[in-house]
Amino acid sequence: MKIINYKAFLMENIYIFGYGAMAKAIASGLKGEIEFCVVGRDEEKLKNFAKEYNCKYFLLDGFDITDKIILLTIKPYALQEVSRKIKGEAKILISILAGKSLIELQRIKANSYIRAMPNVAAKYKASTTALTGDKEAKEIALNIFSKIGSTVWLENDDEIDMATAIIGSGPAFLAIIAEAISDAGVINGLKRDKSNELTKGLFKSFAAIDEEFPKIKNAVMSPKGTTAEGVFSLEEDSIRGKMIKAIRRTYE
Repeated sequence: MKIINYKAFLMENIYIFGYGAMAKAIASGLKGEIEFCVVGRDEEKLKNFAKEYNCKYFLLDGFDITDKIILLTIKPYALQEVSRKIKGEAKILISILAGKSLIELQRIKANSYIRAMPNVAAKYKASTTALTGDKEAKEIALNIFSKIGSTVWLENDDEIDMATAIIGSGPAFLAIIAEAISDAGVINGLKRDKSNELTKGLFKSFAAIDEEFPKIKNAVMSPKGTTAEGVFSLEEDSIRGKMIKAIRRTYE
C-alpha cells in the first residue's frame, strides 16, 4: 500500500455513514475543523442532519466510495447490508463499529482500514479515541480524531476491544457513579441542583489532575479522616471488584 498524501487529505471531505447519536457527536466536534458530508438511507433524516451541521448529504443506495475517506458510524449489524448497497473502493475506511475486526471491515473495499473508538464527549471536543489499523492511514486518522479530543494508538483488534470497554462504555458506568454521588448529596441534605453542580465539578476537577491514581487517593486520605472512612466503606462493599467485573464483562 502507498503512503497517503497528508496535505492532499486536508483538502478532502470525510463521508460520514450514519446519522445516529455518535455520528452527531462526531459531527459536532468536527464542525468548523474538517469538511464532511453525510450518507444514509433515510432522506428525511439526512436532510435534518445536513441542515443541523451545514453539510451535503447523499443517499446510500449506489453511492460510489471510490477514493473517498469513509467514516462508518452505523450499527455493527448493518455492515453487511451497507457493503451491498455501495460501490467502488474507498481511500480509507474508518470504522467506529464495536466488535467488528479489521478483517470483517474488508466487506467494504478500501485501500486502508482503521478502527476507532471515540465516545460521546466528541460533541464537546473532549473524547479520548483509541485507534488501530493500517499504518499508511495512521497520520490522517489521528489528525481527524484529534479534532474531537485526545487520541491513543493501539496495536491490534484485541486492544481496541479492550479499549471499547473503557472508552466506549465507560461514560455509562461513570454516569451511574455520578448519579449515586449526587443522590448521596441529596440524602445528606443538599438540594438536587447544588448536588448535581458539585458532582459535575468533582469529575471536572478529577480530570484535570495529572497524577497516578494511588497518589490522588493517598493525598486526600489522611489517618482516621473522613475520606479514610469512605474508602473503607467502598472496599467493604467490594466496589473496586464490581467495577473491574463490569469492564471485564463489557470486553467479553
